[in-house]
Amino acid sequence: MRIAIITSGILPVPAVLGGAVENLIDNYLEYNSIHKIHDITIYSVYNKRIKSIKKTSSDVNHYIYIHTESYFYRISRKLYSLFHHDEVYNYYIEYFFEQSYKLMSEHEYDLIILENRPGFSLKLSQRTNIPLVSHIHFDVLSSPNWDSISKCLNGIICVSNYLHNKATKDIQNKCITVHNGINLSLFKKINKADRLLTRKSLNISDNDIVLVYCGRIDPIKGVKELIEAIIMLKENRLKLLIIGGSNYGDQNIENEYIIAVKKLLRSINDQTIFTGYQPYSEIPRLLSAADIAVIPSLCDDAFPTTVLEAMATGLPIIASNRGGIPEQVDERNAILINTDENMVKNLALSINTLIKDKSLRTKMGEASQQKSHQYGKELYAENFFKAINALIKYNGK
Repeated sequence: MRIAIITSGILPVPAVLGGAVENLIDNYLEYNSIHKIHDITIYSVYNKRIKSIKKTSSDVNHYIYIHTESYFYRISRKLYSLFHHDEVYNYYIEYFFEQSYKLMSEHEYDLIILENRPGFSLKLSQRTNIPLVSHIHFDVLSSPNWDSISKCLNGIICVSNYLHNKATKDIQNKCITVHNGINLSLFKKINKADRLLTRKSLNISDNDIVLVYCGRIDPIKGVKELIEAIIMLKENRLKLLIIGGSNYGDQNIENEYIIAVKKLLRSINDQTIFTGYQPYSEIPRLLSAADIAVIPSLCDDAFPTTVLEAMATGLPIIASNRGGIPEQVDERNAILINTDENMVKNLALSINTLIKDKSLRTKMGEASQQKSHQYGKELYAENFFKAINALIKYNGK
């Protein structure tokens, strides 16, 4: 099939600025490049770092870029905002779609895949008869526009059963769950010598017990609650490694929440390593320095790859009992915490349990690594393309 993929309009593909969704797209495009299943064209924002990426050279994957930072584009986008209101997304994203559609209409496709932007289907269904499939990574099924959007889609690929089960019965027959996958050759447990070198580079001693949080510094991610739990413990051996910035890509923006978090961190300043944004290629090395991974989300994360990455690195998990996270872990490798009024206390108790019991940490870490084998990028990509074929057959195409 000839397939067009419209990306989110925020981060570029290949994922030179990171992004969980963008890395997942890279995974199935790599699989397609090897197995030559479909002829795929990707519509993405441009970034100058893409020039050095070999992934864009392929006889089956084609990349068309929208230069969103050009002066002409920004002026045109601003003019667009003056005459277009009450659309599904903000004018930045809607204008990216319009430019993508303009270029896309010059070619013929058998299928259009909307990566995390199901709302684009409202316009597309009025302009083309090409089947539309949306790959959904977050809970958009509760949005006020969802009923109208779902009627425009021929298929929906959900990243978790949590999302699949939220779909109404009348559209569940065109929903398929495909769990996310990661590069298990990149994320893996490393040898002791390399681990010690990484810890030394971060000024972490052999006796320290390191908690790692990897992700955006955002209120919905529960970072503040994690810090409060550490303060409650008053355990000098404990170090907190925070890998992430305040925004997407490499933009570190100071906001009220970041300021509040940094103020809270002052009381455990000597126990905190704050890396800021890191390139995706650096994440495995940094995770290897940790003893425990904590994912304290206050939102319903659909199927966070940060959980998979920590598992593959051989870490025991402490995470929120929300969204798709319970699908990723089990009692052998994770402690799940409810996000209620006792969350901080229960976080502290769970951390303390693993601090005091090294053998339990080891046992849970081994279980994590074993379970991570279910989430390799090859299996993910294979299931992704199987889902596309199933959805197309269902629609009689």
